[in-house]
Amino acid sequence: MGISLLFPVTATGQTMQQPLSSASTGVGTYSLRHTDIFSAVTNKAALAQLKSTAAGVYGERRFLLNELSNYIAVIGVPTRSGNFGLEAHYAGSTDYNEKMIGLAYARKLGNKADIGAQFNYTGFRLSGGYGSASAISFEIGSVLHLTERLHAGLQVSNPLGGKWGSTKEEKLSSVYTLGFGYDASDKFVCTAIIEKQENQPVNVQAGLQYRFIPQVLVKAGMSTAASSGWFGIGLLIKKIRVELISNFHPQLGVTPGLLLLFNFKNPNP
Repeated sequence: MGISLLFPVTATGQTMQQPLSSASTGVGTYSLRHTDIFSAVTNKAALAQLKSTAAGVYGERRFLLNELSNYIAVIGVPTRSGNFGLEAHYAGSTDYNEKMIGLAYARKLGNKADIGAQFNYTGFRLSGGYGSASAISFEIGSVLHLTERLHAGLQVSNPLGGKWGSTKEEKLSSVYTLGFGYDASDKFVCTAIIEKQENQPVNVQAGLQYRFIPQVLVKAGMSTAASSGWFGIGLLIKKIRVELISNFHPQLGVTPGLLLLFNFKNPNP
């Protein structure tokens, strides 16, 4: 018996679960001054701005439920031929879980544009003898640096809707993202992202990040789809950054998250 029994309607599609506070990790995506390795999770083209090898992990427990845990691990390596990245996701529990691993590549097109792409392998598993399924898909993204401070970009995920399930009738949903960012200064950036997932209402996310001093930053934002807001505070100690992030939903409660980022070179020498 295939996992396709869980999703008998092919038109709706299925996507990898994203963290509720995913916008918090992507505040610096549309920027030249605040980009980091997690920015490439939001738009693959942002990987082109990575200046040194970096790695990071993020985890959250949605509404404090272990069954809704969500984890992301990323690593990026810049080279003369462009920048390479590896991204891995895990969501769920032993009863039902989703996994994704992706290989990314990005490069600059002069000083005004960046492009990137990622190929993904996504797997779904349900215990109790229902089996598993997998699909291959890809994402492509671009970021335009309209001025030194204003940036915009577009990302398309699963445009062909990778097929999965025993009958290959189910498909991954296509997702289209349009983003804008404004570097107010070396300390402050604000971002707005408009996301349209297949068969879902438009989701608008907004976020900002402010670095009081080189060692401390705060960030906050909201999402219309989840009707929730999030807040985070980060501490930078040489090559390491630690962030505590919390998402607040008015009915379902709190989702705590923890982000760890390691730069192989000190970003603030």
